Amino acid sequence: MPHFNIDDLDFANILKLSMQDLLKEKAENILREEIKNVLENEPVGEENSRNGYYSRTLDTIYGRIEDLAVPRDRKGDFTTQMFEPYKRRMVAVDELVVQLYQHGVGVRQVGLIMKSLLGEQYSPGTISNITSAVMEDVIEWQNRPLKERYCALFLDALFVKVRRDTVGKEAVYIVLGITPEGHREILGFYVGGVESSNGWQEILLDLRKRGVQEVLVGVFDGLPGLEEAFKSIFPKADVQRCVVHKVRSTMNKARKKDHAELSLDLKRV
Repeated sequence: MPHFNIDDLDFANILKLSMQDLLKEKAENILREEIKNVLENEPVGEENSRNGYYSRTLDTIYGRIEDLAVPRDRKGDFTTQMFEPYKRRMVAVDELVVQLYQHGVGVRQVGLIMKSLLGEQYSPGTISNITSAVMEDVIEWQNRPLKERYCALFLDALFVKVRRDTVGKEAVYIVLGITPEGHREILGFYVGGVESSNGWQEILLDLRKRGVQEVLVGVFDGLPGLEEAFKSIFPKADVQRCVVHKVRSTMNKARKKDHAELSLDLKRV
């Protein structure tokens, strides 16, 4: 049975980095659509065009994103409404991007998200155009074909603030796959409710429909019913309790003053 220990694969850190990559990709897509629509709505007779990109860092709920590509125009007039030019923290952008990937999200809801993201600076037509492009990207990403074989699937849920009628925390189900070549990729990213084995089973069914046929090992925590749900979809796969969750569970049972020494001991195991 393949085994992934805390030295071989720090899942929590890899998951954070993978989420940073995903958020960067989606934020840059929104920025490209934003400047495209701004330039298309320039007053008649005023010539303007794109003029490359500049890079900046942004702090998000998943850590710092380096080298975010922000588009420029030749006149230097374009300022994205996603964030203030000199502000390094995305004001709710990361949380709003998460909402784009809610299960069953509709065009109207995406439009409201984009309006919340970009503010009142743009006309309804511009918001609609950006929404259509972003919606197309969301659907394409969620339905893209996957590889037939993965050495490992790591399952975990993060809890993030999601704005609906009120602000509350919801589970973000994330599946990280390791290919036979050793590459890692986020296969699924789903938002909805409280983490449950039934929720995971639906997600695993979606992965199988998108092409995943063989998994050597599934790595996840001890959520009741999750192992049974996983084995119902991938019956030949081995199952391993995520080392990160084992460490967290052990640390929670130890006295706080012993955490540092215990952490070092666990890393040697």
